[in-house]
Amino acid sequence: MAFLVHSLSPIPVFVKKEYLYDLEKGHGELTPGIWISVKSVMYKALYFETLLTEYGALFDKLPISAFVWKEDYDKENQLPLDVLQLWDCFDYHVTVIQKPLLSRCQFFGKDKRMHDGEYIFTIDNAHPDTNVLDMNFSEHDPEHKSFNIIQLDNGQFAAQPNNRIIWRDSSLTPEDLKTPDFKVCTQNYAVEVEPKWSVGHTDEWAYKTKEEENG
Repeated sequence: MAFLVHSLSPIPVFVKKEYLYDLEKGHGELTPGIWISVKSVMYKALYFETLLTEYGALFDKLPISAFVWKEDYDKENQLPLDVLQLWDCFDYHVTVIQKPLLSRCQFFGKDKRMHDGEYIFTIDNAHPDTNVLDMNFSEHDPEHKSFNIIQLDNGQFAAQPNNRIIWRDSSLTPEDLKTPDFKVCTQNYAVEVEPKWSVGHTDEWAYKTKEEENG
């Protein structure tokens, strides 16, 4: 797990140039780039560091709304940042993984619409340093969220949690899916919580409890 910044596999993107000029100019223009890394700052949106190939410049602190993956993107149906990414980062510690089997999907946005796309990878947070006070919910089961990065059909990218996404697979999922009606997990699942089971009295490699020894 990385602190603050995690490297990414090089993914070609196009950057909306207004984000390179603090939203003051460049609207409607694109410049090609390659994702280099992602930054996780607590209470902020994900920041993507991008190599701007036309300039030979490395530009960071760009939100996911600054990017499209194709030049002929749907200019009339661009989603704002708070729809593309539902939650801010939970911690400074960050990891990046690619989940197997996942591909086509739809996410339900806060605009109350379904948005289609293709899964790319997942960003997740944790708080591994017990010497630092945990000020957020990365370790709190009912509130923890991950960020599944999706390449949307409208040309944008999104970062959505599991519970906002429906996954499709021609081989594994039926055409008519059931509607998830699950509850958020509020349980703390752990196995070393039973006081009646203990092997602290022995140093034997093939240890047994006292009850097992006497049984």
